[in-house]
Amino acid sequence: MTAYRPVDPPARVLMGPGPSDVAPSVLRALGAPTVGHLDPMFLQVMDEVRAMLRPVFGTANEMTMPMSGTGSAGMETLFVNLLEPGDKALIGVHGVFGGRMAEVARRCGAEVVTVDAPWGQALDPDDLMKAAKAKGPFKVMALVHAETSTGVLQDLSPMRAIADAAGALLLTDCVTSLAGVPIDLDKHGVDAAYSGTQKCLSCPPGLAPISFSDRAVTTLKTRKHPVQSWYLDLNLIANYWGGARAYHHTAPVNMNYAIHEALRLALDEGLEARFARHARHAAALRAGLQAMGLELPVKASERLDPLTLVAIPEGVDDKRVRGRLMSDYGLEIGGGLGQFAGRAWRIGLMGAASTPRNLTLCLSALSASLQAEGFKPKADPLAAAAEVLAG
Repeated sequence: MTAYRPVDPPARVLMGPGPSDVAPSVLRALGAPTVGHLDPMFLQVMDEVRAMLRPVFGTANEMTMPMSGTGSAGMETLFVNLLEPGDKALIGVHGVFGGRMAEVARRCGAEVVTVDAPWGQALDPDDLMKAAKAKGPFKVMALVHAETSTGVLQDLSPMRAIADAAGALLLTDCVTSLAGVPIDLDKHGVDAAYSGTQKCLSCPPGLAPISFSDRAVTTLKTRKHPVQSWYLDLNLIANYWGGARAYHHTAPVNMNYAIHEALRLALDEGLEARFARHARHAAALRAGLQAMGLELPVKASERLDPLTLVAIPEGVDDKRVRGRLMSDYGLEIGGGLGQFAGRAWRIGLMGAASTPRNLTLCLSALSASLQAEGFKPKADPLAAAAEVLAG
């Protein structure tokens, strides 16, 4: 008899940068009977997942589907399929994930030009345009829509014109924005985008939704060299997700059940209502944090609703506070990454976790934990948050 015990995870409230709390019906979908990856029932699930992803991405792109892998697999999918050795890539970097884009592009053999912005700020379109004109043409221009490391939301509206000036396809990271804020790929002229399931979709990590425009598909089909990754080659995978249904790899069947249910919940709620819910709860959270006297490093016009960056007060121990939140309240918030490591927390209100109950728990627990560190809140955070929710 084995000495190992069944996995029995503790109940947590997940309010970090992801994963987020998973809706009960999504968990039930994960536990449904597994069928074969070519079973007619599963092929129908695949078709419905593609159909539901399109409005959430804001696109009519035919090549829209989830890749088998986390959001980082989505990132690699875009670059390995659209870049060839010797191509040039213009990449905006204002946090960890823009930097990762640049590294992936280099590993594809591309010549990479970066345009940087200070952490906690959005990219300056003028800086991107200057680089596009001075150092182009480029094969792709890539940037992060919702930078998970900083809580910054990048305005996409000027980016198509800049990509056109660069002669480039426009690529975006939508990992923390999908189903939490409007993306509108077609409206903004985005050629390729990727995301993950574990943020605002409130599905476990394991799939990476992607979408390619017709122009991006043409680029893919006219490559001079084979896609460097067999596993992520969309020329092959597209034949499984549509058309011939040709076997490529064994799809994670139950994860596709889960994203199907997560997308169904998002569309049933209504996208505009879902976006408004995230915005309302984010505003209440920020009001409560500021009432305590905490600073929000990202300026109001660039804040990402699903994820808020909070400066750690002088003299407060980062890990001790997060440890107390976990042990005393079962609450997870995120520490800082990169330049914000040890200097800021990242608080997520994503998908199923974006509720007044979680908002209240977070503010009250954080207030108590800060007081245990000797920090005295200036005002009642719950009153400030309640005023926003009532308004």
